[in-house]
Amino acid sequence: MTLTTTALWIAGGLIATSLVTFALPRHVRVERTALLEATPESVLALAGSNSGYQRFNPYKTRDPELKIDLYGPETGVGSGFRFDGKEGKGQQTVADVTNDTVTYAIDLGAMDQPTQAIHAVQADKGTHVTWRVESDMGFNPVFRVFGLFMERMMGPTMEQGLENLRRAAA
Repeated sequence: MTLTTTALWIAGGLIATSLVTFALPRHVRVERTALLEATPESVLALAGSNSGYQRFNPYKTRDPELKIDLYGPETGVGSGFRFDGKEGKGQQTVADVTNDTVTYAIDLGAMDQPTQAIHAVQADKGTHVTWRVESDMGFNPVFRVFGLFMERMMGPTMEQGLENLRRAAA
């Protein structure tokens, strides 16, 4: 095989790999649910407060050295915090509050800007809570491959957060 043929095979392989990554999902959603022995109001009060969120923040459980800097109002839209720890740094801000959902805008810098929401509704034996994270992986092939692992990476963290919320809202 000549040098030219080898170079063409390599270039073709790189192009094929790039095209395959564009077939991967652009939008990624990870979701976990739990039934908590608490009222929807108590769950949403914690979720909508920058200091309240720290009572169930799963990343604080995983990283006791996590640095948190609260900002904005104590509760409601604009309430937020900056974080810096072993799993990264960024900020999370309450972007919207409705009668059953708190939605957050998360800024992870060049890594991503996912949206997160905590939805709480009355159920027969407590409150049904859904914690959802959605992310747009864009056209970056590396991010799209990364998106394949989001469920496995984020799921256990969200489960820990729901368990922390179970204790905090009781």
